[in-house]
Formats: sequence, C-alpha cells, structure tokens
Amino acid sequence: MGKLVKLRIDGREVEVPEGTTILAAAAAAGIEIPHLCHHPELSPAGICRLCLVEVDGRLLTACYHRAAEGMEVHTDTDRLRRLRRLNLELILSDHPLDCLVCERNGTCELQRYAYEFGLEGNRFRGPDYDRQELPAREDNPFIRYEPEKCILCGRCVRACEEVQGRGVLDFASRGFSTRISTGLDRALTEVNCELCGQCLAVCPTGALTERARRFRGREWELRRVDTVCPFCGCGCRITLHIKDDRIVRVSGGYRGFRLCVKGRFGLSFVHREDRLRTPLVREGSGFREASWEEALDLVAERLLTIKGRYGPDAIAGLSSAKCTNEENYLFQKLMRAAIGTNNVDHCARLCHAPTVAGLVAAFGSGAMTNSIDEIVDADCILVTGSNTTEAHPVIAQEILRAVRRGATLIVVDPRLIELAEHARFHLRQRPGTDVAWINGFCHVILKEGLWDRDFVRERCENFEEFAEVVERYTPENVEGITGIPADALVEAARAFGKAERGMIFYSMGLTQHTTGTDNVLAIANLAMLTGNVGRRSTGVNPLRGQNNVQGACDLAALPNVLPGYQKLADPEVRGKFERAWGVKVPERPGLTVVEMFQAALEGKVRAMVIMGENPMVSDPDISHVAEALERLEFLVVIDIFPNETTRFADVILPAASFAEKDGTFTNTERRVRRVRRAVPPPGVAKPDWEIICELATRLGYPMSYSGPAEIMDEIASLAPIYGGISYGRLESGGLQWPCTDPDHPGTPFLHEGRFVRGKGRFHPVEYRDPAELPDPEYPLTLTTGRVRWHFHSRTMTGRVAGLQELVPEAYVEVNPRDAARLGIGDGDRVRVSSRRGSITVTAVVTARVPEGTVFIPFHFGEAAANALTNPTLDPRSKIPEFKVCAVRIEPVGK
Repeated sequence: MGKLVKLRIDGREVEVPEGTTILAAAAAAGIEIPHLCHHPELSPAGICRLCLVEVDGRLLTACYHRAAEGMEVHTDTDRLRRLRRLNLELILSDHPLDCLVCERNGTCELQRYAYEFGLEGNRFRGPDYDRQELPAREDNPFIRYEPEKCILCGRCVRACEEVQGRGVLDFASRGFSTRISTGLDRALTEVNCELCGQCLAVCPTGALTERARRFRGREWELRRVDTVCPFCGCGCRITLHIKDDRIVRVSGGYRGFRLCVKGRFGLSFVHREDRLRTPLVREGSGFREASWEEALDLVAERLLTIKGRYGPDAIAGLSSAKCTNEENYLFQKLMRAAIGTNNVDHCARLCHAPTVAGLVAAFGSGAMTNSIDEIVDADCILVTGSNTTEAHPVIAQEILRAVRRGATLIVVDPRLIELAEHARFHLRQRPGTDVAWINGFCHVILKEGLWDRDFVRERCENFEEFAEVVERYTPENVEGITGIPADALVEAARAFGKAERGMIFYSMGLTQHTTGTDNVLAIANLAMLTGNVGRRSTGVNPLRGQNNVQGACDLAALPNVLPGYQKLADPEVRGKFERAWGVKVPERPGLTVVEMFQAALEGKVRAMVIMGENPMVSDPDISHVAEALERLEFLVVIDIFPNETTRFADVILPAASFAEKDGTFTNTERRVRRVRRAVPPPGVAKPDWEIICELATRLGYPMSYSGPAEIMDEIASLAPIYGGISYGRLESGGLQWPCTDPDHPGTPFLHEGRFVRGKGRFHPVEYRDPAELPDPEYPLTLTTGRVRWHFHSRTMTGRVAGLQELVPEAYVEVNPRDAARLGIGDGDRVRVSSRRGSITVTAVVTARVPEGTVFIPFHFGEAAANALTNPTLDPRSKIPEFKVCAVRIEPVGK
C-alpha cells in the first residue's frame, strides 16, 4: 500500500490511500453521499452534482476530487441538502412520472433519492408545462431504450468506452434536445455494438432495460438465485431473477456487472418448449415416451448384455464439459467402477488435450497458471490462437483495460481479429506454422540477451538442447515458413523479451493441430526463457472454451488419469481409488473421442453412453462419426434437447439444465464456484448425477448420495487439488485449486518458487508441416472457429431467438482476391469441399482472412464445418487437426 492520507468527514477521522476520491473515502467510513452519475467501475464524471460536499466552505464534487491530508469534509449540511434537492427537481422537471409501469420501479436510483428528499411536486413544472415525448427504441433483439427516462448521467457512454472498448454511444444534440445516441442515430445492430448490455447494467433509471423482461414481474416480486454462467470458460457469476419458475432477467457478472451477450440475454433456452421432458425409447424409425423405470432398465439390460458378450472395453462413454464437476466425477466412476473400462473422454480432447499434455510435461500442471484479475497489471500481453473478444469476451475486456493502461499487445493470428485492431504488433502467420514463429521469438530473445538467465539457471532444465534447436530459427528462416516479415518478428519478440510482466494467452487456434502438443511446449519454452512463470501478471494462460471443460478434466473424464490428474498407471493411486470405490480399477488406458468412433467402425466398441455432448457437430469428419454411430449396437444419449446426435440413439434420457440443479463448475482460471437450482426441470427430467446413480445401481454397482455436496466431499477425499473444497466454503465465494486442505486459501497463480514437477523443463521442438496442405485440387486452407453470438454446437444458443436473428446461418469468409479469382461475390451461395465432404454456405468477402485462407464457424449442424475437417491426430494428445485442411470453393447456381 502506498502513502496514506488522513482527513475528517462529518467529524469522523478517516485514513485512506493517497489518490482516493472523497466519495470512496466516505464510503470506506460508512458514510453514503448521494450520487447518480458515478459508478465505482467507471471513471468519475461529475455530471449529476448530487455528490457535492463542502470543504473549507467550497463546493466540490466528491466523485471527482481526491481526499487530501488534513481535509475537513462535510457531506450533509443544510446548504448541501438544498442544492441536492434543487438538482433532483431539475432532473425530474423533464422526466416522466410513470413509476407505476416502469420496469425499474423499486430499484430506480432516481426514484430512491426523490423519495428520500420528499419531492412530492416540482416547482419547475407549471400548468403549461409541455414535456418532450420521445418514442422508445427497440432496434435490436435485446435492449429497450426509453430516452424520456434518460437523465444524461453518461454511465452508459463510459461503460461502452471504458469497459467494452466500443465507444458506440455518446451525447447527441444540445440543450433540452440532448440525448444518448449512436453515430448518425443508427440502430445498435448497425454499429460496432456487441449487445453485451453493460450500458443497461449501469443505467440508474429505467431508460435502458431488457426487452424480454417487460411486464413480466416487479423487482420485488423476483426471487434471486446466484449461480454460474453456462457458456464459455470465463465462468462469470450471475444472478437469475425468477418469477413463476421462469427466468425473467439476468444480472451480475465479472466485477458485479460485466457479462457478454450470451450470458446476459442467452438463457431463454431453459424454457423452450422442445426441451426433452420424458425418457424416449426407439420404436421403429421414431421414438415413443417411456417411464424412467422402463428406460433405465432397458439401458442397464443392453449394457450388461454387451459387456457380458464382448467385455467392458466394448462400451465407451462421453462425459460433458457442460455438466457439473460432481456429474463428471460420477460419470467416470460409472465407466470405471460400474462398467469396468477406462473408455471415457469428453470434448477437451477436441480443444485442450495438448494443453494438458504439454504443460504437464513442461511445468507439471496442465492448467491456466494465473488469474483473470491479474491481466490489468501486465505490461506485455501475447495472444495467439484465440479470438478472445468473441470466444472469451470478459477476458478480452481485461486485456483491453491493460492496453489502455499502457500494456503492449502482441497478436499472432492469421485473421484480422478484433484484438488485432488494438495491438501494437499483429503477426499473420500461415495456419499451422506456430512452432516456427515461437522458436523464432526465442531465437531473437536469446540472440539479443533478453532472456532471464537467473530464472533459467535456478528453475529450469534441458536448456542447452532447447537453445541448440532454436538457433536455426533465424527471423529470415521463420519468414520463409510462416510468412511473418523478419523485421516484424524481431520487433515483437524484442517487446516481449523486455517485458517485466509478460502474459501469454492462447486457445484452440494453437492446440487444434497435429502439432498441438509441440505448439504448447514451444509456448512454455518462451515463458520459461523470459522468466514469465510463477509471478503475478505473468504465465501461460490457456483459455478454456466451455463452462466446465476445466472441471471435466480435473475430475478425470479422460481415459488415462484418475481424478485430480493422478496417474492411472501408478499402482498406489489405483489402490487408493479401489479402496474408496470397492472395486478394481482397470489399468489399461482407454480410448479417446476420435478413437472411440474408429473402434465403433471396426466393431470393437459396441455401445456408447453420451452425456451432454453432440459429436455430430463438434467432432471432425462427421460423416465418419455418423457411420460409426449407425454401427453401434446400442446408444444412449443424456441431454436437455434433441440434437444431431440423438437421432442415432436407442434411448434418450432427459436431463436438467444448469438452472435446474445444484453443483459446481470450475472455470478457466481454476476457480470452483457453486451452481444453484433456480427453477424445476421440465416434465420428469432429472439432474445428470441422479440419472448416473440410478443407472449404476441397475448395473450392479449401487451409487447413492444425499446430493451434490456429498459427492464433492468424496471428490475432496480423493483428489488432493480439491482437498480443501467444500460447499460450506464455497458459499462465501469461489476457490482456485490447488486448495489442499480446509484452511488453504486457494492458489491465484501457480509455480511460485518452484514448478509442480520440480524444475521447469525445456523441450526442443521442430517445425512440422500440417497433415494436409493445399494443392491444385484443393487450393485453399480452411480454418474454423467460433462467433460471439453462438456457443459450441448451438444446441442452446440456436434456441435463443435474438441470437439466432443476429447470425442465423453458417458462412465462409473469403479474401477479396480469392473471391475475384473464383468469381464469387459477397452474399453468394458457394459450395465448400474437402476430401471428406461438402457444405453449401453464404460467402462473406472480407480482408479479415488472408489470401489463400478461408474461415467457417463450426456451430451450424445444418452446414457443419466439421463435415470438412481433417480427423488426423496429434500423436501425443490425440487431438484432431481442426484448424488446417485443404478445401476448394465453387459458386452455386451460376
């Protein structure tokens, strides 16, 4: 803490850090000063003048002026009360008095102060008063703007600029005509607006409200339930506002109010009429409804028959990154203890398997090393393989906050993603050439003496072998491989090498390659070389794609480890679980996701249990997946909606959504948070953990728990990294693992003082070409990814009308030069083909993609990008190469 200053506020002595505003100093002393334009997460504005205080007879705005040594502050004098009353009267003089039907009735800050100051009438509203009538605007799917209720406090303007970095709102016109507007008064959907709703969240009145909540419940009628957002790995805490067992609106978020468009407006899928409500059993070419008893008895009978005939390894299971930690733990226990196989995996295989393999080898732990709240203090940030603003919006907000505070941003991505517009360096590598440019960075840092010699000497091993390899990756050689200009590579590497606190962020653009593990090892090399591990605001930070993909890995929905990443091959570890579970744990590692489907084609896997996964959209080469599913003797799917995969099922079991059950999620920064039941599930749907227990019992392995809290207690007893986590502790907030005992505070950043494995290990890695390169028949490179408006296989977001309205169908981004050569115009329908299949989509001609590369979002089952992608695997982590395959594009109907 820096220098402290002492002052007196209303006769009370207060001591605060230098630079604290008078408003904040008063709040720290428990003294409330009225204010409307101020928000603690935004810069001070001094607009409303309600926060006026007296200092030595002078009037100062408390939100703007800093506390000073010896200052004598008065916050509640007769003079101040008269001035505040006057200011409120002036604000209300042109404000509608329709509180009876306003959505903010009861929570409106203006209404609160009007009541507290006893404003029964208004002297500025005479009998001839003619108030402006401005129509409400609903020019987007989610936000209603009523300019008549706007008090021009500017909170929304500052939130859009300072939090979201968009700047699409500002003051327009003058005098009584002043209002908040977009440029040229365009609709929010026509400007650079993310529809995140930060403006709505900070609005003190009813000027900005959720369209969907209109007339659906007064604030005091709404029940509030704190839980966790079910979308990306940011794991934002949210509050569901409930009436009549329906979600009316969503609040909360990172730092109390920051959410993305999906987290704030994308939860209406919970109440969709096409939710699975009762078990379904195949009958002929369709399904019929069945009781739970009939459906579960049938599943158990068929699985036991197949196990008896072919052995336990003829059964495989896919767990889910969308289910809770407790459910993932029970699912892998079902497979290992009740069925007797390690054939269990989930979608992490398709996103961050190289992260686990690579970071465990280098550091000893395969998770994000640092915390989200540390980003703002980094002085250099390297982002690669992550379209962060679209896939992890809240983390992108923190990156941009750091940039505004002076951090250097380096973006390495073939596409012109939004972060690149804020970057000091944007290096556009050829897809699949990551090892080369990362080695090139290391080469420059070594050559220019920017590496951390003490860190490498004291905390790392195998440096000489690594240095020998990167010696060959001169900037000129790297340019020949990657296309990155040599001088740009040198400047960017130099900036990272000179940084005191350098953070590295990556996601699936780095991992979804046949060299994915090598890419991660190379990134780990770069972090160790520069000493950017084991300290605050440094580290290697893989961004997890789904809400609980971290937790699903932690709890061993993987074929080669037991909960807490304990080695399956270790007899002592297996013995511990055998004693706890009362059965022998199979020793041989199981099959990965892609291997399961290949084994099904070969007749080695005869039955599958799929919980909360949709491989008919998310897996590579989906025609191959479809053929495998058709060859199974038996398939049971547990899900909340019918989807592309349930079409192949013999039994479909209806599950509860995140809002209908208790449990925990673990986000990308290893933070475990409580998920709480807010509404009942539809029909007779059940939480997945209950379904698993009932099925295991029918399989001859009784499972019985009083609830998820008891399951977490079992997890804590067996997985040391979760050893100190309990529902009692989580009631007061999240905990970051490792949290090894009930008194452990959790771990904000890893590897302080020493690596988990002892010494960090450098791994010399050489560049290898992608498995499939363009050729005359397929001359373009396809890469895939996500868009802001949808999530994963679109099972949830595709059922949210507003999100579907914004991006209703798949498309392909094509560089203008490629489009001109192929005779393709913007908006044309085109056929995109690879060696595995073809899809028809709309062309978007844009310089966001470089010449020779095209991009397709993978969310859309009806035009699935993964009908094209290459299932060839990284030999170490077994991840398919989603990010590089050869395609051709042809106009349709010309």
